Amino acid sequence: MANEKQNETPFQDPLENYDPPTFDDPIEQALHEETVMAIQSRPYACVPIDTTVQEVLQTLVGEGIACVLIENQGKLVGLVSDRDILEKVALEYDDLKDKSVQEVMTASPVYVDESDSAASALAVMAVSGYRHVPVVDGDENIVGIVSPQRVTKFLRKCMDDQ
Repeated sequence: MANEKQNETPFQDPLENYDPPTFDDPIEQALHEETVMAIQSRPYACVPIDTTVQEVLQTLVGEGIACVLIENQGKLVGLVSDRDILEKVALEYDDLKDKSVQEVMTASPVYVDESDSAASALAVMAVSGYRHVPVVDGDENIVGIVSPQRVTKFLRKCMDDQ
């Protein structure tokens, strides 16, 4: 048993010789180093889950936005985008307008945490095919939404800052 202990190699921390990444591109650096909150995520529209389809549509049109977050006691439970309206509501509006938004919303949407990297929001958009990605805090309370326009503004700022 004493021989076994002598032959053991000492533990070596794999991060001991870790060199942080270096970046030649300011966008790549910002996507790596900035959090989701560096991308403008406010203002955003949010309505309770018992809101009617008609009221959600009025919110979308009235605020000139493409997505409304749906909450229940401050927690994200869904979202309704202009795409949802076109695909699920447009041809059946008279039958659905007085129904709960719960019937047409995208339930349990993919979201990012406010402390995630900016790249993670773009990854969700690219991989999942969503144009609007909700942002939540550590307690899963809604704090914003990331949209293509806001990402473009963020990327432009990164380029201008170089």
